[in-house]
Amino acid sequence: MFGAFERAVAFRYLRARKGERFVSVIAIFSLVGIALGVATLIIVMSVMNGFRQELLGRILGLNGHMGVYSAQGGPLPDFDSIAAKVRAVPGVVSATPIVEGQVLFTSEVGGASGGIARGIRPEDLRARPLIAGNIRAGSLDRFGGDDAIVIGTRLAQKLGLRVGDRITLVSPQGRDTVVGTVPRLRAYEIVALFEAGMNEYDSGYVFMPFAAAQVYFQQRNMASQVEVFVDNPDHVSAIGREIYQALAPTRVRILDWQSANSSFFNAVQVERNVMFLILTLIIVVAAFNIVSSLIMLVKDKGRDIAILRTVGATRGAIMRIFLLCGASVGVVGTLLGFAIGMVFCANIERIREALQSLTGTELFSPEVYFLSKLPAVVNPHEVMQVVGMGLLLSLLATLYPSWRAARTDPVVALRNE
Repeated sequence: MFGAFERAVAFRYLRARKGERFVSVIAIFSLVGIALGVATLIIVMSVMNGFRQELLGRILGLNGHMGVYSAQGGPLPDFDSIAAKVRAVPGVVSATPIVEGQVLFTSEVGGASGGIARGIRPEDLRARPLIAGNIRAGSLDRFGGDDAIVIGTRLAQKLGLRVGDRITLVSPQGRDTVVGTVPRLRAYEIVALFEAGMNEYDSGYVFMPFAAAQVYFQQRNMASQVEVFVDNPDHVSAIGREIYQALAPTRVRILDWQSANSSFFNAVQVERNVMFLILTLIIVVAAFNIVSSLIMLVKDKGRDIAILRTVGATRGAIMRIFLLCGASVGVVGTLLGFAIGMVFCANIERIREALQSLTGTELFSPEVYFLSKLPAVVNPHEVMQVVGMGLLLSLLATLYPSWRAARTDPVVALRNE
């Protein structure tokens, strides 16, 4: 498309000489602007993808893909037969009875914190990779009986507890006595500390043996729900309908993760789309810089264009020369931004830690962002979209100045010299 003559002239124009420094500086700013725009867009989109994927993985890793509840809203009787029927549905990986309730955690050293206590059978807890694979102290071998509990590391730090200490659970659903309603208190020995990597879980969830939780929450021979994991979380709606049919005529209510967390993930998606639009403006501004630098270059090279036309250069050749000038800035800037973005995403956690040590501030608070580490997941399709958009905007920015250069009348240009 571009001949050797056109390439030679274009690259000569890109090299600044005496009296042409200003045009070259604008071109450099255009290149840097496109590089920063592309890099920032890749980094932000990757972080948003990582944020969504990490949250989704951790939420579903602990809470399951759907829950089967009593249609009346109370405890679920005959939960073992319900779980057996659910396991027989195609696509279901596991169905686990759960006893759950809100409690207040206290310790002998002082302090209190609210959260969720979950009763689960020891074999079912050991089958949860998010918990069993992230034990930081103690062991799940002692998880059983009526005096054992597993808590998160952040809750342990907040209450000053270690493995072997006792944590007291206070239930708001007290027992009736002759002097009125008295809150239920029960102390349990901590046998293990887990770290799921999500602040909400590490600071607000504890796990008890299933039978002990039934006694504590006064739900003998009953469960709060049957927690279901499926092979494909995106197909929970279809599998939920099959489960409902399999459990008929038993009246149950099924709540899947899409319904339970729809507002949260919709907010993440909206934020992601808005960030994409806002950061795209950086590339658009850089493209306008290419337009301004090329227009100045055309005006500065008016005499050269006239001479080239008089010695036989066609309008198409002149247009291709300036197209190559502008496109070179756009292509180099886009590729440079792509490289910066990929390197940044690959080392984003180390960069965050380095910036925190330099500034002495916490840049990514787990209490605010729910995660203990800054995630980044690069989507090749999105990266190609960003790179393609950078190249397209750069090319479009060169069309008008190049057309103006091709339309230059050599007689008028030389007469004005």
